[in-house]
Amino acid sequence: MSSSSLQSAIAAAWQSRARQFEMRDKLAELAEERERLRILLENIPVGVCFVDVTGASLVSNPLYDHYFPTGLTPPHLSEQAWFSEEEDATRLPPEMFPGVRALRGDSVDGLVFRHYTEDGADSWVRINAVPLRQSSGEIIGAALVIVDITDQKRAELTLREFNELLEIQVATRTQALAKALEQLRTESNERALAEDKLRHSLKMEAVGQLTGGIAHDFNNMLTGVLSALELIKLRLAKANIGGVERYISAAQTSAQRAASLTQRLLAFSRRQSLDTKPFGVNELVVSLHDLLARSVNEQIKIILDLADSAPWVQSDANQLENALLNLVINARDAMPKGGAITISTHSETFATELADPDALTPGSYVRIDVCDTGMGIPPAFLSKVTEPFFTTKPQGQGTGLGLSMVYGFAKQSRGRLTINSAPGNGTTVSIYLPAIESHESIEIATHTPVTAGIGQPILLVEDDESVRMLNSEVLLALGYEVLIANDAHQALEIMESLPQLDLLVTDVGLPGMNGRQLAEIAQQRWPDLPVLFLTGYAQNAANRENFLGPHMELLTKPFPLQVLAELVSKMLEVDYAKATLSD
Repeated sequence: MSSSSLQSAIAAAWQSRARQFEMRDKLAELAEERERLRILLENIPVGVCFVDVTGASLVSNPLYDHYFPTGLTPPHLSEQAWFSEEEDATRLPPEMFPGVRALRGDSVDGLVFRHYTEDGADSWVRINAVPLRQSSGEIIGAALVIVDITDQKRAELTLREFNELLEIQVATRTQALAKALEQLRTESNERALAEDKLRHSLKMEAVGQLTGGIAHDFNNMLTGVLSALELIKLRLAKANIGGVERYISAAQTSAQRAASLTQRLLAFSRRQSLDTKPFGVNELVVSLHDLLARSVNEQIKIILDLADSAPWVQSDANQLENALLNLVINARDAMPKGGAITISTHSETFATELADPDALTPGSYVRIDVCDTGMGIPPAFLSKVTEPFFTTKPQGQGTGLGLSMVYGFAKQSRGRLTINSAPGNGTTVSIYLPAIESHESIEIATHTPVTAGIGQPILLVEDDESVRMLNSEVLLALGYEVLIANDAHQALEIMESLPQLDLLVTDVGLPGMNGRQLAEIAQQRWPDLPVLFLTGYAQNAANRENFLGPHMELLTKPFPLQVLAELVSKMLEVDYAKATLSD
């Protein structure tokens, strides 16, 4: 063998040896890859399998083999108990199994099935299956992935059962609550009826107390009037008029007491007509001191403790004077053995509303205290002392309307009344009135001289025959021409025929059109026409500021005829000699 041939043989041998080493290394690498794949397939938490076109497993892991130990061929699938997820689930036929469908070319994405083993144990799985194709598109097998979702599904079922149970419990509870609510509603209705009956009973009791007190006092007053008039009539029949002045005086006194009683009732019910004007509370209290001092005995001392700020209010000065007089008289009666009554004024500001029915709105107020050192009021009576005709005084010594009048006046003035008292420690009654900015001076009412008329036409509109007759007689006696109408309709007919009218005197409460509406029509014809309203009670006239317009005045019945004469004279502004009422 030549040296060249030997070298060629040695080279071929080395190449063959190198190929053997290379093949051995590739086989070793392939073995490592297979081992890694085996470890991966055995440890991943899902079942994985690759099958050929016949359904035989090429590569699979234990979880997959647990469900398909013998492959996907129909005979083996028939032995498996697979059910679809639907509520009316039926046994899944082999040809509809995801792996079989994938071999036919379908892709199956995440279908859920319920699987039963031979021993009856069940589990839930989610299966994905896709066909495997060559580059030419020919199907050469399928890949399947199985995920065990038994724990998740059982948790869902448990949650669903819990929700169903909860819904049942909620429905049961709702039914029980509805029944309880219906029972509560029934009891509430029964309680409301009972409360209505109680309120009605209390209302009737209060009405009985009120009407009883009114009947008692009015009967006494009417007795004084009627008896005096009958005695006067008897004296006149016998032509004996000596001493009739006593009877006339008694009748007037009883009538004035009756008028005072109605004013107190209107004050309690907050229906009195208030003549509100600005005034200083300190000045009013000082001017009232002498009258208050004369209203008590020498064993009682009246002390004034007035605020330096000199508070002002917009209210009815006369009503405040009456209220203070009532409180001082009550304090006097509470101190039969003497003592001291202190009247003090204070300025207060409330930033927020108080949480009670008599709460004051936020703002500045003047507080007027009347404090005594008397016997005090028992706690059981404190809530009743402002009720009409309730009194702790002995019979015949009090009407029971004093505090109720003060309470009504304070409320109608947008204020408040409070009472602090305890047996043996005296009583403090406080009146709160809204404060205003101070003014330079106080308007002092003066009496207007009564002057004789010169035949000025006055239209008198009054539906009460007796009142109409008496008022017309007064006006005629003063020298005026008096035209009389029973109602607004008749008054309008009279005005149509009048070329001039100097004064309209009308009752507020008329049948049909009221006096205020009549006045507006009259002033449309005569814009500067003075109008004098007469009223026994009219709810819309309770607030004079809102009720009265230009050139209007209001006079509350009953009133002395002299007051009517003075006011008519003032409104007509007649500058003639003073006249007096004739017979």
